[in-house]
Amino acid sequence: MSDEYSQPTLELSRTFEGWWLPRRPLCCDDNYAALRRRSRADALRCKHIEANPSALVNTIVVDIDDANAKAMALWGHRGMLPNWIAENPANGHAHAGWVLTYPVPRTDMARLRPLKLLHAATEGLRRSCDGDMGYAGLLMKNPEHPAWASEIVEHDTYDLDDLRAALEDAGDMPPASWRRTKRAQTVGLGRNCALFDKARTLAYRYVRRLPDRSEASSEELRLYVRRTCHELNTEFPAPLPAREVEDIAKSIHKWIITRSCMWRDGAIANAATFITIQSARGKKSGEARLTKRTEMLARYEQEVLEKCR
Repeated sequence: MSDEYSQPTLELSRTFEGWWLPRRPLCCDDNYAALRRRSRADALRCKHIEANPSALVNTIVVDIDDANAKAMALWGHRGMLPNWIAENPANGHAHAGWVLTYPVPRTDMARLRPLKLLHAATEGLRRSCDGDMGYAGLLMKNPEHPAWASEIVEHDTYDLDDLRAALEDAGDMPPASWRRTKRAQTVGLGRNCALFDKARTLAYRYVRRLPDRSEASSEELRLYVRRTCHELNTEFPAPLPAREVEDIAKSIHKWIITRSCMWRDGAIANAATFITIQSARGKKSGEARLTKRTEMLARYEQEVLEKCR
């Protein structure tokens, strides 16, 4: 922890600590190898602190690596000014934070739709400030630390839908197709969504191979999903924490055995449904090939007739 700690302004301290949720956050000074969890009071004496608790996201942080970072965070942000800015006085680089009125859960019980909206809004805010694309959002500059020139900009917190509307009006909200890009799937919250989608798709396929829907099969599925999630996580440049991976695996397994018709209807019914779907796909594909072949023959016949004239 830094030895150069001094009390921040009373307004900044009270406001920021009212927004900041972690109780035992990760924190460090300039030596990231010393990153560890400490008490909330001790963490507030460090330069860098964990932005959000593992179960919730209520602060969106954008890393702006530019000498004019503060101006970039403020200019053109009508209706979506950051709540706080922590600037490095040595080079002008800064972290800007937007605080959500209603935190977004990211546990095994969390809904994926709000998480995807949060991810898209985070990307929109990054675009609006030309922020660092590689910033993962785990650690942020501690606005209370004297190493940074920090200030509270906006006291009112944001509803996620209001942020989305403001970003759409400004033309900064990414299109729906952006979620399929590599950038969206490998950085920050995109890793959660990408891991969930990939792992659940593989889990659905695995369910078809199970002989029954017994407790033994459920346990086999649970172990498969858990192993698959951890294996997929290693493919990210910056892997998710093990706790988040466990939560995603638990969520997938629980949904399949409690809500999925693949599990409820049983192996035989599922196999019959799968055969019906594959048959329909094959029929559709065959009709498409036949249509294409007919069109090719018609064009060839037309070309031959034209040459014979």
